[in-house]
Amino acid sequence: MITIEILDGNIFAQMIVSGANNLYNNKHTVDELNVFPVPDGDTGTNMSLTAGAIAAELTKKSELTVTSAADIMSFATLRGARGNSGVILSQFFRGISKSLKGKNECNATEFAAALKDGSDAAYKAVMKPTEGTILTVAREVASGAQTVSNAESDIILVMERAVECGNKALAKTTQMLPALRQADVVDAGGQGWMFVLEGALEYLKTGTVTEKQGGESVSSEPVSVKSQTSVKNENIKFKYCTEFIVEKKETGLDVGEFRDAIAPKGDCMLVIDDEEIVKVHIHTNHPGFVLEEAVKLGEMINLKIDNMKHQHKSIIEGSRNLGNKAPMKVTAKEKDIKKKDKKSEKPRKAPKPSPEEKDYGFVAVCMGRGMTGILSDLGIDRIIEGGQTMNPSTDDILKAVKRVKAKTVYVFPNNKNIVMAARQAAQMAEDKTVVVIETTSVPQCISAMMAFNDKKTSEDNTKAMTRAAGKVETGQLTYAVRDTEIDGMEIKKNDILGMVEGRIRAVGKDTDDVLNSVVSEMVDEDTEFLTVYYGKDIKKAQADRMFKALEAKYEKDEIEVTFRSGGQPLYYYIISAE
Repeated sequence: MITIEILDGNIFAQMIVSGANNLYNNKHTVDELNVFPVPDGDTGTNMSLTAGAIAAELTKKSELTVTSAADIMSFATLRGARGNSGVILSQFFRGISKSLKGKNECNATEFAAALKDGSDAAYKAVMKPTEGTILTVAREVASGAQTVSNAESDIILVMERAVECGNKALAKTTQMLPALRQADVVDAGGQGWMFVLEGALEYLKTGTVTEKQGGESVSSEPVSVKSQTSVKNENIKFKYCTEFIVEKKETGLDVGEFRDAIAPKGDCMLVIDDEEIVKVHIHTNHPGFVLEEAVKLGEMINLKIDNMKHQHKSIIEGSRNLGNKAPMKVTAKEKDIKKKDKKSEKPRKAPKPSPEEKDYGFVAVCMGRGMTGILSDLGIDRIIEGGQTMNPSTDDILKAVKRVKAKTVYVFPNNKNIVMAARQAAQMAEDKTVVVIETTSVPQCISAMMAFNDKKTSEDNTKAMTRAAGKVETGQLTYAVRDTEIDGMEIKKNDILGMVEGRIRAVGKDTDDVLNSVVSEMVDEDTEFLTVYYGKDIKKAQADRMFKALEAKYEKDEIEVTFRSGGQPLYYYIISAE
């Protein structure tokens, strides 16, 4: 029987990769465990993206020590965290990595202690820890591991007991929370953590990393001539596939201006920004311009420029060895490409001086063209596309904050599942003050922005905006993604769900009827303003009809009714009552 008494960095890294891949393979199972039947069951997706960010970084390195693997985990997990479930998972990994820091290898006792430290870190990250969740499962995992490590030196035995205790605790979560009991499911986050641990254990027992199923892969097969012949050479608009890495001259240097400068020069652009390097890929007719902009950031390495028209012609002519062809060298002629393009390219203007740093700036998360336009008009500097089913990562929020040239930046998450990632980003921002106004909807953000006064202090504005957001009651209309029963209401898949502050208040088959029910639930004697934002699935004629009906209904109550196009996906209507 295989025994492992010492974990070195490579074994530890492979465990994590195997666990992350196992979670990836089962992410939809975790998504489906979300109790609420609305189309935002993304616990598995968020946890998988978070764990996947760690795995991606670990696979780039070889000959790791435990401490170097821990450092990589700590760096990647913080920036890759998405959604509340992803942020909590990131804290497990952060606690584990902190516990193992400074060790070239670890034994069973040290590994069990690291699981305990991971559990403790996650508990501390949650303002109001709730039992019957991933926190309970992780605590029991660590407890089981520590019990066995006191008597056994075999890490496989420690992990087996940890997984056994975790699965027992997971089964009990069904009875620990009313919502789980009613739906007869286990906690989604706890199940996600168990998938990670089971994948890690499988690697320890077999020596084989769990492979991703249905993931993106790079094919080693030659490019299909048949598929290429359907593309005409003249249709390749941008012919130079340009790829390189920039080693930044300053750690943490913002690449926003570089990205904005090269974007108009091509397509298929990918600019991946890390603290020390930038990975760039773009199809362009002006690689010389791209390279000139890049050297402003630092030194370039791994430069490759391929002429895609030439490659395409070679494929059509029957060449099947394209994958082994050496990258095209950058010749003196190529370097001088800018001079040749002067006839077709307007002279470049001198770069505009960077705007002076202002006192206050704003970042918000939002989906929908109409909603985005409203927030921009109110003065939001940077809008991160996201919300339900698409939670931005901590790193996405942090990058947006860095691009706002202001001393104090207010962040509006506009979704309860993004608040923790926003808080984490605020803690990581070093060169400016970041304040998170914990809005859970766009209407709350709108109200908060209207309460902002640039003549007031940051502290006074924070209080005023928080107070204004708190006065807004938010309603939403969406659809059910599964059959269930909640609070005595029988819900069938595709039913229209009307919610007030996240709780289902009305169920029906017709959006007009459910909208009327939700608005009636929200309006009271203190209501002065009723604003309805209609989504992309609602036609303007239908919205106009409902506007007239509600305006007439509440005219005698002197409630000002407004309808605006939000363009948001998933939610037919978002309603604000103040």
